[in-house]
Amino acid sequence: MKTTRNTTAKTTILEIIRNSEVALSHTEIQALSNNICDRVTIYRVLDRLVTEDVIHKIVNLDGTIKYASCHHLHDTAAHSHNHIHFSCEKCHLVTCLENVEPSFKLPLNYLVKEVNFTLSGVCPNCL
Repeated sequence: MKTTRNTTAKTTILEIIRNSEVALSHTEIQALSNNICDRVTIYRVLDRLVTEDVIHKIVNLDGTIKYASCHHLHDTAAHSHNHIHFSCEKCHLVTCLENVEPSFKLPLNYLVKEVNFTLSGVCPNCL
């Protein structure tokens, strides 16, 4: 019985994230899920979806973790979450800017495995 509930929870949570144009926090996902499961199950499902590379985590400037859907094909070897995220100071929404890749130069002998690039400002809707 637990497997069915967890599968239903996973499907519901994934649908909520995929239908959102902005990244969502655990609390926002829980509010949108109509109490389909408890908060611990939501954390477990989110961790599993991140591990399965279906969604990705964004650590916002205030330390809040948000989740967004991956928009890639799983058969592409060049897949990366190393795009820019934009955090609006007015509406507090976090948006993935998938077509904008950060660039930086590091000294020799550094190997980058993951980038969390978040810009802060005012989004077009709040201007």
